[in-house]
Amino acid sequence: MNPPGSTPGTLLAPGLRSALLGLGLAILTILYGQGMGVFFGLNEEAIQNQLKTSAAAVRLTAYNGDDAAIKVVLGNAWNFIRRAHLHAGGMGTTAFALMLVVGFLNPPRLAAWLIGIGLGAGGLGYSAFWMWAGLRAPGLGGTKAAKESLRWLAMSSSGAFVVATLAVLVLLIIAMVSRPRKDSPKN
Repeated sequence: MNPPGSTPGTLLAPGLRSALLGLGLAILTILYGQGMGVFFGLNEEAIQNQLKTSAAAVRLTAYNGDDAAIKVVLGNAWNFIRRAHLHAGGMGTTAFALMLVVGFLNPPRLAAWLIGIGLGAGGLGYSAFWMWAGLRAPGLGGTKAAKESLRWLAMSSSGAFVVATLAVLVLLIIAMVSRPRKDSPKN
């Protein structure tokens, strides 16, 4: 909490201030995951029925009338949707924690901003990929087709997340080797 009369956010570390957009995206990702959990809990049957309706619309063209294949795709599609929920919680929380580390390391503003965007948008995008792939799979005749149609989203978002995570590791290594430890003997 800021002291009375001060401007909100003035006590933020400069590195953290630069990552605020990424922090916002990380929180949005966490809320997306929580929202999915609530929505699933209230509407699981409706979601399952919508997936079945999508598959039934292409039963003859995409599945050649194979009801066993439809059942497999419906199960996998539901697993993808649940995977979106899990990824949103895990990646959103990881992004938030790593951006706090960035704030403590206080890198150049552009580096903090880019890392924040990579982590925040990467986590949100990759979670959205799994949800979208799960919703598209029954109507496309399989999960492979759904994943391939969204490859651009999966690769860009997961890639941004991994590169940003590696950047945090590099910043941490730089901080470890460039700052003398207080407990090291003085020469």
